[in-house]
Amino acid sequence: MSRNESATPRPQLVNWDVAASTAASLTPAGPTMTPADIDRAVGNIRHLAGVSVDHVHAISRLDAARDLRDSELLVVDRASWSRANTQSFRALMEPALDQLAATKPEVLKSASLTLGGTVTGAQLGAILAFLSSKVLGQYDPFAPARNGLGGRLLLVAPNIISVERELNVDPSDFRLWVCLHEQTHRVQFAAAPWLKDHMTSHIGQLTSGLMDQADTLSERLGAAVRNITAPRARPGGAAAAPQGAASDGVPARPGGVLSLLQAPEDKALLSHLTAVMSLLEGHANVVMDGVDGSIVPSVKTIRRRFNARGASRGPLEKLLRQLMGLDAKMRQYNDGAKFVRRVVSQTGMEGFNAVWEAASHLPTEREIHAPDEWIDRMSLRRHG
Repeated sequence: MSRNESATPRPQLVNWDVAASTAASLTPAGPTMTPADIDRAVGNIRHLAGVSVDHVHAISRLDAARDLRDSELLVVDRASWSRANTQSFRALMEPALDQLAATKPEVLKSASLTLGGTVTGAQLGAILAFLSSKVLGQYDPFAPARNGLGGRLLLVAPNIISVERELNVDPSDFRLWVCLHEQTHRVQFAAAPWLKDHMTSHIGQLTSGLMDQADTLSERLGAAVRNITAPRARPGGAAAAPQGAASDGVPARPGGVLSLLQAPEDKALLSHLTAVMSLLEGHANVVMDGVDGSIVPSVKTIRRRFNARGASRGPLEKLLRQLMGLDAKMRQYNDGAKFVRRVVSQTGMEGFNAVWEAASHLPTEREIHAPDEWIDRMSLRRHG
């Protein structure tokens, strides 16, 4: 390769700056608050996030909760959440792009000419804009290292405040309840320092498969955006079910963005990642629900109103969640919580915590639905 060729910048399949700016411009406005009220709310959320760690430690019995200095906690707005996610997407995709540039430069060149990074960035930004108003918090283990810290916990203040107002619950109680869930994710990755690299490797393999079809990436992202923003109409004016959905509007399989990574050869990888995500979210839900009135006085009211919240969503909101695959994800997380509760009931929390010791201890997707098989594979002693 000539010196000039090696110096040629690699084409961008995704313009990450455009993705972040598009998401920021399309993000719905948050709750109306004065600057002073915002400052107080942010300070309170940050304080309660710190308070929640001791409770996570007491419930999970993971000593990793005693030292979380390898990650950081940020209370952010919706645009900042979107920007942070574009940074993490970029970090996850760059290795696959490097591999593609080295092994199949003709694919990368063709894709860059056909779709353009700006178009794809705008499409990704539209998806992030929708999600930015739904996420209460997120632990991001894949964030680019900053000040020597690898992961970051993002608590999205406008969304937390919007939901607590919608549910008409005590703000401090609700914020602590949310922080219990999100800090549990931070503790999980501290307890299993190998988990980040394990997930990065599997996601990287999926991304490589996606990059092999880079010339259709823009088309597929565009289809996801169009499905989100413009559901088709039936003859006669009724809204049509989205592609891949049953006649009652419930998709037969996760749709939208999730379907971008569902090529047949990726099924084993997707199954494994589904099991891991079910485990992580299910465990966090169990920890969050492990508190009683002595920690969160109005916890029973919060649980009841939060769980009933889905029933009050309008038809458009329900359709968008189906198209994005969010409802399918919630079902996975419920399965994960059932797995955790069954294992803890049979082996105690100490027995369950064997899951954090090695990648080989992670449950398969089958075992998520049949936890006794995981208990037997791990040779854990059953109670009673």
